[in-house]
Amino acid sequence: MEVNRLDFYIGLSLAVGSSAFIGSSFILKKKGLLRLASKGSMRAGQGGHAYLKEWLWWAGLISMGTGEAANFAAYAFAPATLVTPLGALSVLVSAVLSSYFLNERLNVHGKIGCLLCILGSTVMVIHAPQEEEVASLSAMAEKLRDSGFIVFAVCVVGSSLVLIFAVAPRFGQKNVLVYILICSVIGSLSVSCVKGLGIGIKELFAGTAVLKEPLFWSLVICLVICISVQINYLNKALDIFNTSIVTPIYYVFFTTSVMACSAILFKEWLRMNADGIVGTISGFLTIILGIFLLHAFKDITFSCDSLPLYLRKGSHGLQWGQQPYVALPNHDTQAQDELKLPREGNSKGGWGTHQIAP
Repeated sequence: MEVNRLDFYIGLSLAVGSSAFIGSSFILKKKGLLRLASKGSMRAGQGGHAYLKEWLWWAGLISMGTGEAANFAAYAFAPATLVTPLGALSVLVSAVLSSYFLNERLNVHGKIGCLLCILGSTVMVIHAPQEEEVASLSAMAEKLRDSGFIVFAVCVVGSSLVLIFAVAPRFGQKNVLVYILICSVIGSLSVSCVKGLGIGIKELFAGTAVLKEPLFWSLVICLVICISVQINYLNKALDIFNTSIVTPIYYVFFTTSVMACSAILFKEWLRMNADGIVGTISGFLTIILGIFLLHAFKDITFSCDSLPLYLRKGSHGLQWGQQPYVALPNHDTQAQDELKLPREGNSKGGWGTHQIAP
């Protein structure tokens, strides 16, 4: 039990460290590209490669590689149910650092979103399963032969092929969900491969000859194929649609797919009580809300100082509906209005009042 708890905290530390490195890498790369743009060099979006000579860009690339390596290692120690949702912290780190080093404003919505991401991640850490059931490649092989996972994998591959060859050519350019669904469902298998490879590498350092195992190399091949498909369709989604739309939707669908795959393959949820399951789902939904607030309202100029102004406009400036309060008509006002009607047969089309008989 103590060993499992130690592995859990090692995986947790690696996942948090991975998010910090990946979030920082975006800032370093962006800083390097902005420095090149200020020097008049051809930008990367125009086909230039001057960034290869910029040390800040290389620092960002090294930071990205370090974060991905830490994330890869985290799957060997902690449940995928915990590691994958914590990837949202990289978005938080990037948003906070960009407000300090890139002079990008973080409005009230963004700050609330950051706070919700932290709270949601904390709730998930508290309620995540701490016992890891799969500790060797042989145990991983037994899990992969489970009928439930086989059905899940067949459904994932089948649905992906339908999306790739039937749906994407017709609707991929119009609907953002098509490419994201392909990346997400394939991503659930890639995370499972990473989990298996992480366990194998952990055994390799312990002295086990895992390189002779066919399963190890099968997982490597499957991982390369899955990552290639993910990168291809994620780039298509980012090229066509706005990043502020793609990022939160991809996070939600990808994390949901991974959690579903983890529940079927590793059965980590069976070791959790009702409180743990509710807490994990609540934390995940809180992170989703935080990511939405970070991205959906990032271009809106809104701060705590402007809040009283918005309230004054809502109550006095008629900004909500642009119409003042009007009393509802009663029977007396309706009777008076009926007196003022156009006279029928008036050649001049004038207006008059009806005579009321005594």
